Amino acid sequence: MEEKQAQTPEGISYRYFACPCGEEIVNMQQLHDVAEQYRTIKLYRAKVTKWGQSLGFRIPKDLVEKYHFKANDEVALIPEKNSIKVILSEKKVSSS
Repeated sequence: MEEKQAQTPEGISYRYFACPCGEEIVNMQQLHDVAEQYRTIKLYRAKVTKWGQSLGFRIPKDLVEKYHFKANDEVALIPEKNSIKVILSEKKVSSS
């Protein structure tokens, strides 16, 4: 058997074993790890709503606190194959 790595459509990586016969095997710990990541993804869902001529969504409070978002912060939106990555721009420190 050969150990391989793959990703779910949501981008969650996992390892599995491929048999020359075509069978693929994932152990229980790997399934548990993937399921835990799915639960985290599900936990952070947001509804897209119309704001004037634009669309927007709210960032859940625990993510705001974890990533230190503040009102009027700028973020970079990076389109990916099946998702959009949101990156909080670095804060500019004023020099004295």
